[in-house]
Amino acid sequence: MPRTIRTLAPAAALAVAAVLAAPAGPAASGSEAATTAANPAFDFAKPDVVASNLTVPWGVAFLPDGSALVSERTTARILQVRPGSQPTEVAKLSGVTPTGEGGLLGLAVSPNYKEDGYVFAYYTTSSDNRIVRFKLAASPQQEVIYSGIPKNSFHDGGRIHFGPDGMLYAGTGDAGNSAKAQDPNSPSGKILRMQMDGSPAPGNPTPNSVVYTLGHRNVQGLAWGNGQMYNAELGNNAWDEINNIVKGDNYGWPNVEGKGGEPTYHDPIAVWATREASPSGAAVAGDTLYAGALGGRRLWTVPLDGKGGSSGTPTAVLNGTYGRIRTVELGPDGYLWITTSNRDGRGSPAATDDRVIRFPKTAG
Repeated sequence: MPRTIRTLAPAAALAVAAVLAAPAGPAASGSEAATTAANPAFDFAKPDVVASNLTVPWGVAFLPDGSALVSERTTARILQVRPGSQPTEVAKLSGVTPTGEGGLLGLAVSPNYKEDGYVFAYYTTSSDNRIVRFKLAASPQQEVIYSGIPKNSFHDGGRIHFGPDGMLYAGTGDAGNSAKAQDPNSPSGKILRMQMDGSPAPGNPTPNSVVYTLGHRNVQGLAWGNGQMYNAELGNNAWDEINNIVKGDNYGWPNVEGKGGEPTYHDPIAVWATREASPSGAAVAGDTLYAGALGGRRLWTVPLDGKGGSSGTPTAVLNGTYGRIRTVELGPDGYLWITTSNRDGRGSPAATDDRVIRFPKTAG
């Protein structure tokens, strides 16, 4: 029968996390264990602060000219940022209700931006979470393409991203009603896959449904690499997760938290005790997935085997350096971009927070 992993005492949780984060199966040989380095790797000793003094930046998406659009969760502003220049407000969305963890969340830029000029946003209103598309303007005309995603003061999900297939993916939360994550007729606790107008994408598991996977608690990161899809997901009291996302699979919540070993559910490829992670944004570069940690105040690196699994034990960088790390994106400039989230009421902001920072590839 499905089981829920119980909460452990902190010391025990950390010990077991180290075991569960390692790949399943036989012990790795010396050569296999050495595959933990990123390819390409980034020089985290050479930060380039792209923007400072922002108010809870959440979503990041890149325009064709290489500049980034950054959403501010509580102000509903969208800023255009580029190295060496001050941020510029390029849009402010209406109807955003920034309560709890909600507000203006994820951003995505149309793959056909040069032709259609569309930007997409996921945000919280007074009644739901929804996805809109619009063209950049001071007060843009917002076209709702998908609405009715349940909202709460927590577990609102919010990450959106265009996949390599050109479809729009959205990660949602269970909005505090965990049973809905297992309900295929509810958008709560799901990864959704849709066309640019919000209609179900061709090839979804159930025709005429946008649901792509189910059984999620609070999806915060979406990433692709080497033909595989991954997500970063906030756990409850025991385990946060990185999952390999496979069409139609069930990821267990609320029946399983972490690695349950149940054939009904798809186990994560990496888990951490919640105080070590609270993962948010994620990106894949080469053979490594990078996941920002909010509660853990660090950047986790997860070595990938290219087949949907992990090839070694995750390691952390930037431990405590920038506080809460919300978003992680691989920029078109080849840099790894992150945003801090220290002014969200849960951090200890520095004088220049919140910030957008990028890191170059390691020379060589």
